[in-house]
Parts: sequence; C-alpha cells; structure tokens
Amino acid sequence: MAQKIRLKKTVALIGMMGAGKTAVGTALARVLAVPFVDSDDEIVRAAGMSVAEIFARDGESFFRAREGEVLRRLLSGPPAILSTGGGAFLSAANRAAIAEHGVAVWLRADLDLLWQRVRHKTTRPLLQTADPRGTLAALLAARTPIYSEAGLAVDARADYSIDDTARAVLKALASRPDILEPA
Repeated sequence: MAQKIRLKKTVALIGMMGAGKTAVGTALARVLAVPFVDSDDEIVRAAGMSVAEIFARDGESFFRAREGEVLRRLLSGPPAILSTGGGAFLSAANRAAIAEHGVAVWLRADLDLLWQRVRHKTTRPLLQTADPRGTLAALLAARTPIYSEAGLAVDARADYSIDDTARAVLKALASRPDILEPA
C-alpha cells in the first residue's frame, strides 16, 4: 500500500482546452482524497447558462471577470484540485492569486494532441471560427509563454492514459516540499 499523503495547498491545473485538466484533475483528486473543482463548472452553475452562452450574451471580458472572482473564491477554500479554463492563467491577477494560495501545474500538450481531443466538440466558443485548427494553433502559440510561468509543468502525451498523466503530476508535485506532506 502506498504511503498516505496530504495536499497542503490547492493545485490549479492550467493549460489549453483539450490538455486534460478535468480528466486528470478528477483522477488526481481521487488519489489524494481531496475535492475536485472545475472553475468553468462553477461559473456555469452561478450563471445558469453554458460558457458558450455567456460568451455570446455578455462577451469574453465579462466571462473573464467572473472567472477571476470564482478562482479567488475557490483558492480561498480548503486544498483541492482545481481545473481552470484555458484562458484563466492569462490574467496577471489570476496568476498572482494562484501563486499566493496554491500552485499552478501546466498540462503541456502539443497542437496535434489538442486538435485530436477538441476537433469534434461544439462547446468551445473560441474555436467557432472558419479555421478552428488554425485558431487553436494561434491560441497555443500566444498562450505558451504565459503558461510557462506555472510553478510546474507536466507533459500530456497521446500515449499516456489519464492515470499515467495523473501519476506524472503527482511526481511533479512531490518535487516541491510546500505542496505534499505525509499524512
């Protein structure tokens, strides 16, 4: 039996849509026996409409403001695994809040893997363009320098299962004495 470990601060999974933040986060939360929360789900619940509907009705800037409020609320709670929206980490205020109250883990994935995972989804408002793959490539290129500011980075790979990636994140977390401790 593996040694029991305790999460000392919230782990915010960041990265592009399709990187696996929700799936890996759910698996990681299960292993660590802590809550899993998805910031987009919290926004949807509060607004009573989907992310796509919020974007259409109120615009991206309105959504990003609500996203920041939700992130700060979630970070102020007990340690958890937090899946963030792909654009959440772009805000300097969100990056600072995550660094102060938790740790950001970038699930780094290449364009081919991301495209494979999101190409058939209609729930991605930023990809509702004439060239969704080109849009995804541009978003990835623009966001990569900002994502690289995360405290930790773990590669999401096509040949990894969800559990493989969760184990890789756990190994990365164990490299930092301020995140995990024996229970």
